[in-house]
Amino acid sequence: MTDPDDRSTSRRRFLALAGSAAATTALAGCSGGGNGGDNGSGGGNASGGADTAGGQPTSGGTEGSDSTAGNESGGGNESGGGSGTGEFSVTITQGQPPSTLDPQNHRETPTDNVVLHAYEGVLARDAEGKIIQKLATNYERVEEGRVRFTIQEGVTFHNGDDLTPEDVAFSINRIVQEDVGFASPQADQLAGVTGAEVVDGERAVDVMSDGFNPIVFASFATYCDIMQQSWVEERSGEEIAQNMNGTGPFQLDTYEQGVRVVLSRYEDYWREPADISQLTFNAAEESSTRVNQLLEGETDVAVNVPPQDAQRVRSSNSAGLSAVPSTRIIYNAMRYDVEPFSSPQFRQAMNYAVNLQGIIENVLSGFADPTGQPTLEGFVGYNGNVEPYPQDQERAESLVEESGFAGAEITLHTPVGRYLKDVEIAQAVVSQIDSLSNVSCGISQREFTSLAGELTDGDITTGPNFYLIGWGNATFDASQTIIPLLTSDGALTSYSNDELDSLISEAQSTSDQERRASLLKEANALCREQAPWIFLNRQYSVYGVSNRVEWSARRDERINAYAMSSTS
Repeated sequence: MTDPDDRSTSRRRFLALAGSAAATTALAGCSGGGNGGDNGSGGGNASGGADTAGGQPTSGGTEGSDSTAGNESGGGNESGGGSGTGEFSVTITQGQPPSTLDPQNHRETPTDNVVLHAYEGVLARDAEGKIIQKLATNYERVEEGRVRFTIQEGVTFHNGDDLTPEDVAFSINRIVQEDVGFASPQADQLAGVTGAEVVDGERAVDVMSDGFNPIVFASFATYCDIMQQSWVEERSGEEIAQNMNGTGPFQLDTYEQGVRVVLSRYEDYWREPADISQLTFNAAEESSTRVNQLLEGETDVAVNVPPQDAQRVRSSNSAGLSAVPSTRIIYNAMRYDVEPFSSPQFRQAMNYAVNLQGIIENVLSGFADPTGQPTLEGFVGYNGNVEPYPQDQERAESLVEESGFAGAEITLHTPVGRYLKDVEIAQAVVSQIDSLSNVSCGISQREFTSLAGELTDGDITTGPNFYLIGWGNATFDASQTIIPLLTSDGALTSYSNDELDSLISEAQSTSDQERRASLLKEANALCREQAPWIFLNRQYSVYGVSNRVEWSARRDERINAYAMSSTS
């Protein structure tokens, strides 16, 4: 990442207003990404989803890589928790409410931020992005295509039942095997995983993959929440979507769909109980509403504070800012199978039509990074030779003529309030495309859950042809953006290309980490050339935080209330 001194003064001014040591450290350098193996550096989330996606990458870290086993001494621990005896309530306001409480039936970070307080995985990431043990005490590769997790003892679900290896195997299979229960939209997040089975005579689970699977530990550090098999099998999908029974530090109190979720501290949590006694999630699409709620004491954490409100938050006596560059890209997908987007020349023209740097400076106040490939700097497979598209409207018009689609009329669909300045970004893109002499472009503002539902239902034909969306990738590996979004069989794909499929297939089957990184770099260069998207910006996560709460933002956009404490 470029040094902040080379960036706009507006961004430096914003960061100064944020007053966050963590933010300025993160901006000063985002190097890392490891050696191309199953990297322990990077941010851990959450879902990494259609929308979706921790910590800053650590330099050269390969925690949990294929050559080593993970154990208590090597994996670290996630900070948080406390005496768990006092009364301390916290409210968090996101742009969108959760779409469900089923942790395996969604692809949105706002949903993950809720369910991850009740559900846990076998592995996780700490605030710095290192892989850590969660419900597994050890993890190792036992042979090609097979890894083993040793499962914690003394862990209970919120209904009081003990966690078993059978629950872990069932949870993995519920995601990757449709015949276990349903077609989970998260199957590609465990790309390559074919199933799991309990190891006879041991408190362990083996996970099988189709081939070597070089990022298997990074995937499980980011995805796959563990559910109780009997609890799931005794309930309908609707019941699972409206209730929670996990092993996490918070349990469900009340759920008002589309309005709020109230959680309470789980006193029998297998680690130290949380400092927070009651945790409430609500939502407000308008950023001004979220900021007003923060300043009026109605919420403690407000997501996506826009740059123009930074001074108002910073100068208040009740709140401050916590900001960090995220692992999320914002882009405009163009469906390859419908005209005019079936033409590579037309897709390239759309990129040349857009003044990306102008959007970053004028819409986002310099608080973003331009992109020209699906993979962010610091990720395994990032191609440093690939540059963002410059604005060149004369070339754009020429490419439109070459494509044979002069006179095309297109509409960009955008969510409202999900991402930082999403509507304003979309409006700028539409205006710049519409200024071409041979293309007309309009905008359709959409409610996020409706748009996301169309994109995640497994049927490419139900979604729009041209849309703005974000994708968070907390594995810090190029494959977990390209596979779900740009390969022929991807769960949320808008694109298909045999050469790209071949590159990714080879990258995912090799144990040669240098070769794998080279293949991923080639894939990123091909994506830039074929232009399946209008490449937009890397999003920055900017939170307003009440002075009564001690908490710092993470790059993976996970809001981890277990790590929060009272300042009093």
